[in-house]
Amino acid sequence: MTLSLPQHYREILKSLGEDPEREGLLDTPKRAAKAMQYLCHGYEQNLDDIVNGALFTSDNDEMVILKDIELYSLCEHHLLPFIGKAHVAYIPTGKVLGLSKLARIVDMYARRLQIQENLTRQIADAIQQVTQAAGVAVVIEARHMCMMMRGVEKQNSTMNTSVMLGAFRESNTTRMEFLQLIGRSK
Repeated sequence: MTLSLPQHYREILKSLGEDPEREGLLDTPKRAAKAMQYLCHGYEQNLDDIVNGALFTSDNDEMVILKDIELYSLCEHHLLPFIGKAHVAYIPTGKVLGLSKLARIVDMYARRLQIQENLTRQIADAIQQVTQAAGVAVVIEARHMCMMMRGVEKQNSTMNTSVMLGAFRESNTTRMEFLQLIGRSK
């Protein structure tokens, strides 16, 4: 017999030495299961559904940037949160993506068990795939609870990752313009 997700949480509580029958924990397995399903709902989404045809003809060939997109994800190593923000940019080649779709792409990949390095790459590759842009840049800054709450317990550390594709990788000027516009270069 396979246990349901709430039953697994009940077993975890018991393994920790807790009594899942005590008043404060009676509904915890059900609540924890529901929370985990929500936190990982990116597995139920796909890029085509997220974009939903929101790609529009445009003569713009200048950099499009959306910065400070908040993100919440779970570290695949400890199942602890990492929280931060993403900055994304692309250089259109005849099509622009609906603005909210950039944030939705970030959310779709963030709502999966992840490491930040892979999350950054997945977002960049998805935007490139959808837009066929001349270049895509993604920078993520995040604080990891696995660093703060356990292990080394460093409270003020922030991890920064970046992926530069196309023009952002090939041109130092384009890359520096992006970094200056998101406030990461002087």
